[in-house]
Amino acid sequence: MTDFMQGTVVSSRIRLARNLNGYPFPERLKSDKQAKEIIRSVSSAINKVDEFRLYYMDSISDDDALNLVENHLISPALLKKPARSAALINEAGNVSIMINEEDHLREQCIQSGLSLRSSYAIMSAKDSLIARSIAFAYDEQLGYLTACPTNLGTGLRASVMMFLPALAIGGLMPELVSRARRNGLTIRGAYGEGSSAEGYTYQLSNEVTLGVSEEEILTQVEEAVSKVEELEAVERKNLRNGANGLALKDKCLRAYGILTNCALMPSEEFSSLCADLKLAACLGYLNCDTTRIDELTIKMKPSNLNVLAGRKLTSEERDSYRAQYASNRIKSIVSKC
Repeated sequence: MTDFMQGTVVSSRIRLARNLNGYPFPERLKSDKQAKEIIRSVSSAINKVDEFRLYYMDSISDDDALNLVENHLISPALLKKPARSAALINEAGNVSIMINEEDHLREQCIQSGLSLRSSYAIMSAKDSLIARSIAFAYDEQLGYLTACPTNLGTGLRASVMMFLPALAIGGLMPELVSRARRNGLTIRGAYGEGSSAEGYTYQLSNEVTLGVSEEEILTQVEEAVSKVEELEAVERKNLRNGANGLALKDKCLRAYGILTNCALMPSEEFSSLCADLKLAACLGYLNCDTTRIDELTIKMKPSNLNVLAGRKLTSEERDSYRAQYASNRIKSIVSKC
């Protein structure tokens, strides 16, 4: 029996916005020197009790910066003022602390599946460790003070990455986005505000942080995710059994055929075909663990291919490497039903 909820929840992220007491917000810092003081203070505070690698944005290559963005460890916004920004990343690669983005600190933990609670526990513990050495900007009535008023209060953004092909294909996403906004939630593209929904992947998160507790935020997002999962499952069943079901099956299986039988595979085409491949698994046309498709999609990003190859590839070399690597990998993780 087909599990129409399979693969809907991709990953969870907890992000905490914090600012240091006594310093202007990043946009109003007086000098690069002042920004470096903040970087050193935060790095010293966290590394007293945990091991994090420090990346100065003005000291890393464009390829390394792209790699961090592609793996969701930093935001594109952090790269806009490289002389003033940095990132601390743990060895496991699931916790990163962006320094001097919109706020002095953007602390985040990302884990696979629906794991908001465990991600929050990890990030909250790291936040408490930093707070032992650094005084955060905090007001008894307003809570944590942030550059953007929408982050006031807890400073907590709980988000879940969701794969919603059926709702997207059925044209139901605009209504879902509006409904979410009315309930204090937001739905964006895979890379946050202003990004597109690459491969039918959307990010659902809370929008309200003031006047609510961390527990209330986590519960609200979890409940919303559960409802969206149910809606997506219904639409997947409708897609499979609908008038265009055979055409959709053909499209999905053609994606498998192309991905396993090509010589060149550009990044955007790969992302689109992988989404169809994952949909094939969700609809029961192919048999595989969808998390392995998610992992492969990230691994085939341009900068990650350079890491796999051990050198900087040309555009054509990347497309060739992606085609060969992905073909072998997909054949090993996918079987026909």
